[in-house]
Amino acid sequence: MSSYHLTRDLYLWAMSVVYLFAFASLYVQIPGLYGENGILPVHLKVPKPPKDFNDFMQNHPTLMSLMPKLGLEPETGMDLLCLIGILFSFIMLIAKSFRECVGFVILWVLYFSLYQVGQTFLYFQWDSLILEAGFLTILIAPMNLKLGRFSCSYYHHHDSITMWLVKWLLFRLMFASGVVKLTSGCPTWWGLTALLHHYESQCIPTPLAWYAHQFPEWFQKLGVAIVFVIEIIVPFLFFVPFRSLRIFSFYAQMLLQVMIILTGNYNFFNFLTMALCISLLDDDYLFSLKKRRKVTFREGIDSIPVVGFLVRLFTKVTVLAVIIYIIYSTIKYFNLTLNKQNWQIESKIGFTRKEFDNWLEKAVPVTIYVGIASLGLEVLTAIYRSLRERGLPKKFSALLGTLLFSALAGMMFGVSLVPYTSGLEVNAYRSLWPSLQTAFNKVDRLQLASSYGLFRTMTGVGGRPELVIEGSNSLQGPWHEYDFLYKPGNTSVMPPIVAPHQPRLDWQMWFAALGNYQHNPWFINLVYRLLTGQKEVIELLEKNPFPNKPPIYMKATLYKYHYTRYDRQHKWHSQVDWWVREKESDYIPILTKDEPTMLQYLRHEKIIQDEPRRKFSANLLSVGVKHIRSHVGQMDGFLFIGVLVITSVLITILDRLSRGWR
Repeated sequence: MSSYHLTRDLYLWAMSVVYLFAFASLYVQIPGLYGENGILPVHLKVPKPPKDFNDFMQNHPTLMSLMPKLGLEPETGMDLLCLIGILFSFIMLIAKSFRECVGFVILWVLYFSLYQVGQTFLYFQWDSLILEAGFLTILIAPMNLKLGRFSCSYYHHHDSITMWLVKWLLFRLMFASGVVKLTSGCPTWWGLTALLHHYESQCIPTPLAWYAHQFPEWFQKLGVAIVFVIEIIVPFLFFVPFRSLRIFSFYAQMLLQVMIILTGNYNFFNFLTMALCISLLDDDYLFSLKKRRKVTFREGIDSIPVVGFLVRLFTKVTVLAVIIYIIYSTIKYFNLTLNKQNWQIESKIGFTRKEFDNWLEKAVPVTIYVGIASLGLEVLTAIYRSLRERGLPKKFSALLGTLLFSALAGMMFGVSLVPYTSGLEVNAYRSLWPSLQTAFNKVDRLQLASSYGLFRTMTGVGGRPELVIEGSNSLQGPWHEYDFLYKPGNTSVMPPIVAPHQPRLDWQMWFAALGNYQHNPWFINLVYRLLTGQKEVIELLEKNPFPNKPPIYMKATLYKYHYTRYDRQHKWHSQVDWWVREKESDYIPILTKDEPTMLQYLRHEKIIQDEPRRKFSANLLSVGVKHIRSHVGQMDGFLFIGVLVITSVLITILDRLSRGWR
């Protein structure tokens, strides 16, 4: 029976890193996104100060509602919460002793408070994911509680139970992400052609995405088939009792995440997913990587000479059989054949939509039963280990903790079934106990369990939609473009490497291009801020074509962008540009800052207010927070995160060297 001490420590360290990425990335963008003159001023979203604790919990529980009591303006309050989050996550990153329950409670509360007022710029799936994973981390982290001679143990037998919850979250994330691609009916996923468009149409591609886009069609289709296998089939191996298969599933998931990181800038999401993958490991495997000792399989019945040999033989045969079955199923259900004329692997989905729906109707309940059985096994194992403790006090304490966390795990598992089934299979959802739906409704606003499913449909088929904002001082032109920091604009600019930073304005510009401005009202706010020359918003852009005075007129145009091609014979071949583009349509009419309809809308949304805002008298806390902001400003998020990471590495190295000198 493997332990999870080192595994848990590695997971807590990884979550500290992810929190640092998330808080630091958001902090550098607050003035332009949420400041008084930002795109979505946060003071319009912050609830009134609560009268008491019940009032605080009944409305939208967020620490932001308490900022007036501290004498802080709302945007300064956001700065404060982010700075505290950066400080705590940085300390927890470099010091193991600080990676405990209270610290992770603070980080979760801080991020949840920001999420509550973040509006459209903070409503991404990874924001929900970090909140759910963060809450589970609270249950996993040790509690350094000391009462006289009594102190809590740093490691517990129930660690395996709480780590199992992370594994279940990872399963839901990956399985749902694979399934929704097919249940959506998107022809590119069913035709295995999604990657022909993905590298070009994703939000913020990396330079390697351009090269990946050049691969031949047969290779891209094979890649889609492999993605389906990794996301739909491999997750079932998370719960098997054979370590070799769990390790195999770990590396399969890590491979997928690394490939996504190399070709796309998905902020901290992939790093968070990789942190969740740690739940597939155990201490024996991690110790073997550190070469401290060999992985030990010969424990219990496995140590009996003849029986142990048979058990090991059965294990190896079973593992080999499962791998062969996965390969066989991949070949069968994706019709993989080798074309010997050109030595290409041809692929095509070998099942119908009805057949898949029938399989899913059976598979989703099976996953629930597998989850119940797997969690039950972890609980029984933890109880057995607790009963083996020496001494009645230790035995009682261990057993009490195991039973308590087993109950919590059962409740978390039950609540998670509601969003899990609702997004996948309606019959499984309807068959859930009504009490589970009631329990989920009570905790839903706390984001303790969410539904997931990324890349449900492939966008950008036929060209990547992209918005270009232009300004001019004359209707006859010339018109000058506003270049953004990271999203495609200038066709000759190389795609950036920006992850784990998430430039939230650039991301929302991608979503805005998929629809119209009526469904993205924040876009009008952005245009107005540019027409009035708001410095904080302009700092979110790469280049201001009107540095002295904002333009009189502004318009936005929808373009279709395509990657240039390596093939010299292709019509889009270029040795200079990364993109080619063609105009699609006007996105908004030409506007001025005095346009009546726009001003009416802005007054309705309170972006423009005739009454002056409440002024807060300066105090030591507000002066300190604003002083830090004046020095940091809205610097490049990737650079800011890089400085923090390098600093943490240097501190860790110096600490280890100092210990060696002692």
